[in-house]
Amino acid sequence: MKLSISNLERLSGIPIHTIRIWERRYNALTPSRSSGNTRSYTDLDLKRLLDISSLNQAGLKISQACALSPLEVDDFLKKDIDKTINSNIQYEFYISQLLKFGIAYNELSFADLLTQAITEHGVEVSYQQIIYPLLQRLGLMWRRDNICPAQEHFISGIIRQKLMTAIDSIPLKIQTKSTWLLFLPEDEAHEIPLLFASYLLRTYGFKVLYLGDRVPIESLKDVMKNFKAEHLLFFMVRQRTIADARSYIAAIENNFSDVKIHLAGNEKLINNLSLNDRINHFSSIEEFKNLLINLNHA
Repeated sequence: MKLSISNLERLSGIPIHTIRIWERRYNALTPSRSSGNTRSYTDLDLKRLLDISSLNQAGLKISQACALSPLEVDDFLKKDIDKTINSNIQYEFYISQLLKFGIAYNELSFADLLTQAITEHGVEVSYQQIIYPLLQRLGLMWRRDNICPAQEHFISGIIRQKLMTAIDSIPLKIQTKSTWLLFLPEDEAHEIPLLFASYLLRTYGFKVLYLGDRVPIESLKDVMKNFKAEHLLFFMVRQRTIADARSYIAAIENNFSDVKIHLAGNEKLINNLSLNDRINHFSSIEEFKNLLINLNHA
C-alpha cells in the first residue's frame, strides 16, 4: 500500500518537517517519487519510522537510530522484549503460557488460564503483573513480525471480556461519590487500560459512565448535557504530533470548563505538553489509586 507523507505523519505521530529532516540528514527513509516528484511510502517505511522513533525514546540519538541495520534494530527490540520478563517465576509462567495459547488461537486454554490467574491473584495484581506486561510484549513482538495483528486482536479480545466480567461483578448501587466519564479520543482504540481504570473506579465506589474507544468530542458534549460528570478520564497512547495533542486537550478544556480532567498514556508525548493545573496527569496505577484514595477521604 502506498502512503503519502501526510499519511505517514498521521500514523506515526511524527511531524512532516521532522520526517523530511531525518530523510535529508540521516537517509532514514528512501521514498519513491512520482513524475511530479511527489513522495510515496510503503508499510515498511512506516514500520522503520516507528522503529526509529521508539529507539529515540529509548535513549538513542536520531543519527544512531537511523544508522542501525534492520538486524540491529531487531536486536534492540529483542532486548526490550527481554525487559518485559517478570522476575517472579509464577507471573512469568502465566505470561509465557498465555502467549503460547494466544498465538495458537487456543481460546479455551487462554481463557481458563487467565481466569485462574485472576482467581488466584485478583484483578488488580493480575493486570499489573501479568496482563500489562503481556500487552507490552505483544506490541514488541508485532514490531519484530513475530505475531500478526489477528493474534494480537484475539488476545486483546479475551482480556477485554475478562475485565468486563470483573466490572460486571461489582454490584451497582446508589453512589454518593463523584462521577466520572471515561472515553478514548476518536483516533484511539487501545481500550484495555480504560477498562481497568473503570474497574478501579467502581471498586472504590465512584459512579462511572463508560463510553469506550473512538469517541468524538461532539458526542462527549451531548453526553454531558444529561450526565454531569465531575471528572473526565481519557488516554492518549498512539504516536501523534505535540501540536495535535495540544490542540485536542485545548478543545477538551474549552468545551468542558467545569470538570477535572485526568490523562495518561504516552509518557514522552504527555511530558512535552506543559499541562496546566486543571489536568491531572498520572503515570502509574499507584498514582491513580492514590488519587482515588485521596478523593475518598476528601
